[in-house]
Amino acid sequence: MKRAAFDFRLYAITGENYHPGRDLIDVMEAAIRGGADIVQLRDKETPPSGLLAKARALRELTRRYGVTFIVNDYPELALAAEADGVHLGQEDMPIAAARRMLGEGKIIGISTHSIEQARAAVRAGADYIGVGPVHPTPTKPGRPAAGLEFVRQAAAEIAIPWVAIGGITLDNADEVLDAGARRLCAVSAIVGSPDPEAASRAFRERIAAREANDGPIPLRLNGRDTETTARTLGELIERHGLADRRIVAEVDGEIVARSEWGRTPLRAGMAVELVHFKGGG
Repeated sequence: MKRAAFDFRLYAITGENYHPGRDLIDVMEAAIRGGADIVQLRDKETPPSGLLAKARALRELTRRYGVTFIVNDYPELALAAEADGVHLGQEDMPIAAARRMLGEGKIIGISTHSIEQARAAVRAGADYIGVGPVHPTPTKPGRPAAGLEFVRQAAAEIAIPWVAIGGITLDNADEVLDAGARRLCAVSAIVGSPDPEAASRAFRERIAAREANDGPIPLRLNGRDTETTARTLGELIERHGLADRRIVAEVDGEIVARSEWGRTPLRAGMAVELVHFKGGG
């Protein structure tokens, strides 16, 4: 089964050390209600054998809200919990090995700390990448910040979904968005907040305000001039209700494989043809 094109805006990661005395599921549900649309289970202290109950509880929660659920580090745990995918670090198994284990239907993300690593992740078939750490963060002790320049580089050339991560708070979110990010990830700023729902909502409002200023993209769709606020071919196809249909997508005369729709950015002046096949025989 091919994985569907996906996208997100606010990535929330678990961090129980930031909310002692508060239940994990209660905190993550509040984050989701506020607008987190992808959730990752990250727990470096508990062995994999002890994580399955947490993973299954988060799977039930995210499924109820229609939110993407990712497991950090462990593809086998992602399979056991029926998660949507796994997030890998640079020192974890290669993307190709994780793909063989998970199959084509699962999402694979990976942390990157330089534009060279980001390019390599795209070539290796990652579905999304983390860009950072933008600022020093206690979740990555000893790792130097990649800084805003890496965010600018990613904005200029990375076509698959990417998310700025690392030390991002409501106090510095605007400068990260100014550098070109349109997806943000936070740990302590959300789950460590006294009100995770309000914190998530505030992040989403910042992102939405910046996107509203981006403006529509003029392009030619099936022979007609039009404009769209979609940012990828996959998003354009989804907005036209064709994501689950039998279609062929062409960009500037070249057929784009379904697996590449979410990684193909829309640009001004582009010619897009969506050919929908009906019936059988």
